[in-house]
Amino acid sequence: MQEVISGLQFPEGPVAMNDGSVVLVEMRRGTLTRVTPEGRTDVIAHLGGGPNGAAIGPDGACYVCNNGGAWAWQDGDAHLPGGPPANPYETGYIQRVDLRTGSFTTLYDECDGRPLNSPNDLVFDSTGGFWFTCLGYSDGENRRLGAVYYARPEGGSIVRWRSELISPNGIGLSPDEKKLYMADCMNGRLYEFDIPTPGVMAPATSMAPGRVVCTLPGFQWLDSLALEEDGNICVGTLWNGGISIFDVNGVYRHVPFPDPITTNICFGGSDMRDAWITGSSTGRLWKCRWPRPGLRLPFNA
Repeated sequence: MQEVISGLQFPEGPVAMNDGSVVLVEMRRGTLTRVTPEGRTDVIAHLGGGPNGAAIGPDGACYVCNNGGAWAWQDGDAHLPGGPPANPYETGYIQRVDLRTGSFTTLYDECDGRPLNSPNDLVFDSTGGFWFTCLGYSDGENRRLGAVYYARPEGGSIVRWRSELISPNGIGLSPDEKKLYMADCMNGRLYEFDIPTPGVMAPATSMAPGRVVCTLPGFQWLDSLALEEDGNICVGTLWNGGISIFDVNGVYRHVPFPDPITTNICFGGSDMRDAWITGSSTGRLWKCRWPRPGLRLPFNA
């Protein structure tokens, strides 16, 4: 394991780029940032709010789930959420960022007249549309619930496919794009949904929103995720810091990393076995060689 850089302000949403750099968000800083292979940083855009997840779209732009500043931060060296923000929370949004110029626009901040409650993570399918999660939001007493959406990067097309979820976080597609995986963060639970055609989720067949792949024991939360080429699902794991690797039958093992809030993993390199992992509370980005290749995403830049 190699520490690429430290001193980041709650890094999330890493994307391994074609040139060997990693583009990620710094949630506490409110930026989209590029980290070079040598460990230098360059701020691409000051997005404000709380940028939470990132992905490259079919046009080469970076699309960001911004939670809109859904919580405040504790004082101190560790980057830890410290409760709801001082101002009343209104909505989060999906942003499109031009990686060359740093200019950005807001694509979506509501669906069917309802605000996006803390957009968190997204994944593009091969048709160019994207699935994304909203984590939900708490003011310390009441909680807005989360949901799973599908939207188009051109704007004007957004559908809420599952609602009334506790804390939807990481999201990813199977290699054949027939299954969608979603990590319900605070329940420590990984779900699978059937995708019969691109952008369409099969109806739920029970009170559960989808098939439960696995629920972790004890007090463990699940964060963002990435898939391996063979279909295993690698999920950032909080409080028991590390990456939990699940097969589709729910068998899993845990790879520890030295940060209790290990939030994300992404894959890249010529053989897709270079893995980058974010330690968010300590502000670090690690790189290591993964034992199996990761799944190559449809778009990059």
